[in-house]
Amino acid sequence: MSNAVIQLDVEAYDASIPRPMGRNSAGEGFLRGFLKHADVDVFHFWNVRALPQEELEALLERLGPVNRPIRWLGRGDRPDVAAAGALYIPTPEMKGEAWARRALGSHNHSLTGVTHTIAETYILDELAALLLAPLEPWDALICTSDPGRRAVESLLEGVAGYLQDRFGATRIPPAQLVTIPLGVHVEDFGRDEALRRKWRERLDIPEDAPVALHMGRFSVTTKLHPGPSGLALQQAAERLGRPVYWLMFGGARKAEEEQAFLAAAATFAPDVRIRQGPDATAGTRNELVSAADVFLSLSDNVQETFGLTPVEAMAAGLPCVVSDWDGYRDTVRHGIDGFRILTTQPRAGLGSDLAYAYAMRLMSYEDYAGSASLMTAVDVDQTAEALTLLFSDPDLRARMGAAGQARAREVFDWGAVIPQYQALWAELARRRAAAGRQPGLENPYRPDPFRMFAGYPTAVLEPDDLVAAARPFVEGEAPFLLDLPGVRNAAARLPTTVEAEALIAAVTVRPQSVGDLLAAFPSDRRPFLERGILWLAKFGFVRLSGKSPRN
Repeated sequence: MSNAVIQLDVEAYDASIPRPMGRNSAGEGFLRGFLKHADVDVFHFWNVRALPQEELEALLERLGPVNRPIRWLGRGDRPDVAAAGALYIPTPEMKGEAWARRALGSHNHSLTGVTHTIAETYILDELAALLLAPLEPWDALICTSDPGRRAVESLLEGVAGYLQDRFGATRIPPAQLVTIPLGVHVEDFGRDEALRRKWRERLDIPEDAPVALHMGRFSVTTKLHPGPSGLALQQAAERLGRPVYWLMFGGARKAEEEQAFLAAAATFAPDVRIRQGPDATAGTRNELVSAADVFLSLSDNVQETFGLTPVEAMAAGLPCVVSDWDGYRDTVRHGIDGFRILTTQPRAGLGSDLAYAYAMRLMSYEDYAGSASLMTAVDVDQTAEALTLLFSDPDLRARMGAAGQARAREVFDWGAVIPQYQALWAELARRRAAAGRQPGLENPYRPDPFRMFAGYPTAVLEPDDLVAAARPFVEGEAPFLLDLPGVRNAAARLPTTVEAEALIAAVTVRPQSVGDLLAAFPSDRRPFLERGILWLAKFGFVRLSGKSPRN
């Protein structure tokens, strides 16, 4: 099947860091899934940030095994992406790669990026720029949920409207958006009676007590506000007439964020017994699910795009009570895997003040997302009813848990998701092949300096300009010239020592035109030699004369 070069950067694929973000978990899951499930003969990894090779190899070894050969690409090896046919970018930041590819000819390879959080300003800018970037029909931005995809479409429609109003644009090629979900490794999850007893004893939870599990980052502004969950659990406890436990697993980047989240939870659930799981690591998470009866996550935040934790809970066989919000709408089937709870937000137009303050940096990302969250309601009564029903009916919990586990295995296991990536790359390859070769073109945002600044010098070197020796040729001077301060870093873009000495020797015999000098060298080296003539003139090795005045 089709293959792709994976842009490899440790941070994007490492969920073992303290307090990982969702994109870290998603990236690690993808890379581990690709190593395990990709139907390829060789892995192509691009060390795009020129990181120490041992760091990347250690990451692969931890996520492996790596049971196929690896082809490494260095930072400057972009043309070699063509051997795989496509490039996988672990973010939606495709603009820069599209412009870089344009210089090679857009047929060189396909580009695929993937969304995570799409509400931050720099990501909004990257997404908006897709309409002006030189993307092709053989490129695609992968959206991890249909609601997330519609959000990106809404943004791009607004940008397209602006381009039409501002420039009268009649043809604005749309960015191709496709939906492929994030995945989980279902085999990592499961429920075990021994682990259930272990964690309930450790956390002082009675064996028969109803327990709702929260998994995820603790942030009232950029994740979810625990108030609605707390109110619903409080109601459920009152309806059941017995204590209900709320098991919290996760953490925050800052201690004050964690404290604020837990304090808010306690405020809205005064009679609910809150327990916090220790050590926010994947291993602890995979064990703690056994201690719970129900997974509870009432996401209400624009930060969310897919929402991996419900799928992890489904993989563990837990019934889910989640908000009917964004990616959760794609994952949890209402009445089958659990319950999706009604959410309501203000009508379009009532957030323009938030958008303006955010754009003008009068409001931080945390305040922007948190403010929008505060204006989004989740039905507390419906949540309490669902929790009460599940806590009261072990057979219903078992049926929904089994249905969710089967769905996680069939739809969201990386073994089912990775083939969707490969099918996409195959389709993009067919489109690219049908289009044929494309010429290499300049990036107008980063123009040739000799074009942009053509009005700065007195003259431009012409083919009929004459080049003469400025002083007698001394063999061995060219290496010295290449080693001068300020020259070393540009040496790869200048003539080699051998070529420089050949130029000097040729004009020492007699003056020659630029055109005649260049004709003696291979065509692929002539641009280097033509620039090199001016380099040699700069340091007094040759003298120039021609029609354009130079004095």
